[in-house]
Amino acid sequence: MKYIYLLVILVFTFSCQKNEGKNTLKKPKPLMSIEEMHTPTENVLPMHLKEVKDWNALQDIDSFFVKFRKITPNEALSNAIELKDLIKRLNDSIKPKKFQTPSLTARINVLYNEALRLADLTRIGAIKAQEVNTQVDKTMAAFSNINTKINSILAKIRFENEIDIDVTFIGLDTTRMDAFFKKPIKQIKEVKEVNLLKSIKFIKPKTLIKRKPEKKRIKKNRLFKGLETNKQ
Repeated sequence: MKYIYLLVILVFTFSCQKNEGKNTLKKPKPLMSIEEMHTPTENVLPMHLKEVKDWNALQDIDSFFVKFRKITPNEALSNAIELKDLIKRLNDSIKPKKFQTPSLTARINVLYNEALRLADLTRIGAIKAQEVNTQVDKTMAAFSNINTKINSILAKIRFENEIDIDVTFIGLDTTRMDAFFKKPIKQIKEVKEVNLLKSIKFIKPKTLIKRKPEKKRIKKNRLFKGLETNKQ
């Protein structure tokens, strides 16, 4: 009898352990540990890369955002502080002269504010995975706006260097352009004016020839002409 009881107990214990193992496998994975796919950031166009190759702060952020393309909320929060520090370096760095425009500076400030919000989420204990993923998307979108603006600035500079007609003729409103863009346009106009003056050939006025005044011919009256004939 003892052996039968022992056998029953062993079978019961084994079946319980098996069921517990199945329940453990069926337990859903925490949302904070599920990887989320994020839209990759916009890049500086290949034709413009040489213009930003020495801007190290920008290059570091661009490389750091690669890991955020597929990342869990927990991993995003663990990298939030480092990302904030990199963006602060960008904000405090000396920007190349051609990028010292109010519009680009404003976009860098927006990026820094989004990075601060992401870093602040690390202090919230009951943070939801969706909130983290949303903030990651906003931060990456802010960096994309910076690269898009850089491409726009460099495209305008390239256009102005290649332009060969009067800017007023094609309808560009220079009053609404940044001082940075007014300068090259002004230079283009000045060069055109100088070339125009050089191309003009001044013709010396010919010496005036003095002409003798013409004698006025007096027309004789036919009646008096007839009388003179009769007298003869």
